[in-house]
Amino acid sequence: MMALLQPQKRSRLRLWAGKKYFTLRRYALWYSRKFHFARQKQSSLLPYAHFTHQTPLLRQLKDVDMQYQYQKIINLRLAAPKLHGILLRPGETFSYWRLIGKPTARKGYMPGMALFCGHYHAGIGGGLCQLSNLIFWMTLHTPLTVIERYRHSYDMFPDANRTQPFGSGATCIYPYQDLMIRNDTPDTWQLCVQVGADMLMGSWQCDSPPQGWYKVIEREHHMDSEPWGGFSRHNILYRQHFSADGLLLDETYITENHALMMYSPFLPETTLSV
Repeated sequence: MMALLQPQKRSRLRLWAGKKYFTLRRYALWYSRKFHFARQKQSSLLPYAHFTHQTPLLRQLKDVDMQYQYQKIINLRLAAPKLHGILLRPGETFSYWRLIGKPTARKGYMPGMALFCGHYHAGIGGGLCQLSNLIFWMTLHTPLTVIERYRHSYDMFPDANRTQPFGSGATCIYPYQDLMIRNDTPDTWQLCVQVGADMLMGSWQCDSPPQGWYKVIEREHHMDSEPWGGFSRHNILYRQHFSADGLLLDETYITENHALMMYSPFLPETTLSV
């Protein structure tokens, strides 16, 4: 039986102590010999694009200052070059935060829209989750292995213009909620991410041509009315692997999502965005 979903209240002391504890654990992991982290970049692209995707940089949301989204674009323009061109050789692990580093005002990062305990607030480096979301979604369409990913505990947006299943993103909090991807294939891969005029664009390149393609599907999707008055959303994601001629080769479990909704599913769409 699934546990009751409801907002969690934490004291300031507990939040501070928890952040310090998990930050120290993450630094210890980065400097241990447990993983061989990807470090080398290459300006020229590997010849074969296995999956490409793009997401809009701006989305008007009700009661959210658009200035935070404009400043999010500045943050993305600072972070994307840290990742663009990185090579992921066999046995290496990609770490999102290890490559980007801590987003600080001193480095030029701006206050952007961030989610904290079910509320929007301005946070330095806010909006970088759009980049981790893009990378996670692209990786699901490759044979690369996601070894660390955190789901959003809140469903922030209604389904208007949604092109991906609910729960297919990857939240990020420096440094302890990371996105880590390992290359268990015999091929070398290369991540490409760029911020365009109105879209965040990315691709996974490879030195070998694709042998098939992938599709992400959701099952058991439902929304519940919780006893405390809010709503929750649930699904399970699977990945289907097809041969080049369209034959289904296998289907694997990705993740199970449970999130509190930051909007009422019964409100008309026009009340949710402007």
